[in-house]
Amino acid sequence: MKTYFLGRLPLILACCFGFLSFSGLGQEGWTPLFNGKDLQGWERLNGDAEYLVRNGEIVGITKVNTPNSFLCTKARYADFILELEVWGDAALNSGIQFRSLSTPAFQNGRVHGYQAEIDPSPRAFSGGVYDEAKRGWIYPLTNHPEANRAYRVGYWNQYRIEAIGPSIRIWLNGVNTANLADHQIPSGFIALQVHSIGDQTSMAGREIRWRNIRIKTTNLESERWKMAPYTPEENYLPIH
Repeated sequence: MKTYFLGRLPLILACCFGFLSFSGLGQEGWTPLFNGKDLQGWERLNGDAEYLVRNGEIVGITKVNTPNSFLCTKARYADFILELEVWGDAALNSGIQFRSLSTPAFQNGRVHGYQAEIDPSPRAFSGGVYDEAKRGWIYPLTNHPEANRAYRVGYWNQYRIEAIGPSIRIWLNGVNTANLADHQIPSGFIALQVHSIGDQTSMAGREIRWRNIRIKTTNLESERWKMAPYTPEENYLPIH
């Protein structure tokens, strides 16, 4: 087994700490968002990419000539901790929407809101925060080498998103990738993105998969993970 070093801490150890929350430990107060059998409780918005269930996983499949597609929870969430696993085609950008909305008043229902990035490209922005359809990048990973190394192309990757009040924090495979203070959208749905591929027929039929999707909405302060010293805060709150 190879060991990739994260500063002075081996990445494999950092990942192990993150994996604890996906084991049989710490189940109290968690609610599954996906039953492993069908898409009950979810709805597709924005685009026409296909979503299906296979082998206990949600599978999103790219389609030509359709905008970004989102499989969205019908329920909305304000403060929560969300955990899930994702596997994506090495050429396919994607994201996990949270506190997101689709309203007639905004671009005829276009999905918008916070997105935890899934980026297998050499740019390596996975775990950063993008404001879909509005401000764009609000927590890029340009100067965050620890986060740039966190995503593992060709493997299942584990995301943890803590959204508590204006505090938004993300971990990817146990690596603390984002620490953001922002209050633009206090609540909304969670969604799984299949990115638009335009008219690129060579990109049609590619897959991204999600599994082990769960959320916690109570006793959140006691569950918060400690921020890493290598992850700076970006603060968008107004100064009084």
